[in-house]
Amino acid sequence: MTTADNHDREYIMIWVWLVALLVTGTLIFMLPISKTAAIALIFGIAAVKAILVLRDYMHLKSERMLVYAIAAVPLVLAIGFALVLIPDIIFRR
Repeated sequence: MTTADNHDREYIMIWVWLVALLVTGTLIFMLPISKTAAIALIFGIAAVKAILVLRDYMHLKSERMLVYAIAAVPLVLAIGFALVLIPDIIFRR
């Protein structure tokens, strides 16, 4: 088996995982759980799908750690900005 065949097989397996996660995320609302838990699960599944796409289709698994550090800064800022808004959401009149 050649290296190209291995890459093709890997891409197909990642695609199968992405489709399976898509179906799982779609079917979560059929589970007897609260809406908040369902939304949290869907966001978790979306994060896993994003990681799969970033690592395999955008070829970031072979990059140096500096690329991950550069990508982490906006992520930390976005989470920080969202957390800053929590008091406004809780204490709004």
